[in-house]
Amino acid sequence: MTSALTPRLALLLTLPPLLWAGNAVVGRAMVGSVPPLALNAMRWWLALALLLPLGWRALREPAQIASRWKHFALLGLLGVGSYNALQYLAVQTSTPLNVTLIAASSPLWMLLVGLLFYRERPSARQLLGAALSLAGVLLVISRGSLAALREVHLVPGDLFMLLAVLLWAGYSWMLARPPAHLRDAARPAWNWAEFLLVQMLFGTAWATLAAAAEAPLASVSIHWTPAVAAALLYVAIGPSLIAYRAWGLGVATVGPTVATFFANLTPVFAGLLSAALLGEAPRWYHAAAFALIAAGIVVSALGARRR
Repeated sequence: MTSALTPRLALLLTLPPLLWAGNAVVGRAMVGSVPPLALNAMRWWLALALLLPLGWRALREPAQIASRWKHFALLGLLGVGSYNALQYLAVQTSTPLNVTLIAASSPLWMLLVGLLFYRERPSARQLLGAALSLAGVLLVISRGSLAALREVHLVPGDLFMLLAVLLWAGYSWMLARPPAHLRDAARPAWNWAEFLLVQMLFGTAWATLAAAAEAPLASVSIHWTPAVAAALLYVAIGPSLIAYRAWGLGVATVGPTVATFFANLTPVFAGLLSAALLGEAPRWYHAAAFALIAAGIVVSALGARRR
């Protein structure tokens, strides 16, 4: 049972998109100072160390982890290991506003993954919402020239972000629909920190392997400065731990339908932060794309409430 949205809950749900937007902006600011996959690995190692005092009890049940290692390895790969690595790769050639607008199309990919792998048939309203979200993504990728969409040369970062969102959709479905043999009464009673810690153990291993593969190919080396250290602390604490906890509390209280509206504030905050900190002012097609994506969310949410 969900509760009514209060000013306190609204503030709680506004915090994650602000922190996520900051993550994209910081990733963009670190271009040329830290290789993207190294930034992702360092971020998660630091986040893992900070989470350990809260989630260490999960490590007292190694048999529970070992019996589910394939599931956690895949969760870690799709979530911790891939999503942010691809986002940091995306902002090498795209803008924080672009990548967060593409990320806001996640309901479209949620429907696609649900249909293909979980046999969840979308409703007509959900399909309309997905079409609106897709139109918003195409508007961003085409840089506002839909007539020339056939000839557009995609920025590599846009493709990286599309792949990231697709993998995140798979990760989300795996969280909601774990394999049948893992949904029994014997599953561990982990709290949010313990469950996240186990995921992060596997995800950080994937991130470390990716960073090791990147090292001999990286065109830049890490230039340690106070700004780089502050950026690393921010991405490890803000979008990794604080946002996750605030989002979990908010969704548990008001439900995912209402929370989704707040998630789509991320491009708004990314646009404001980019303009203020990076000098990358939004263009008209960014506003139009956000309107289309938000409309898609509203249409889908209305359909969900009526069923």
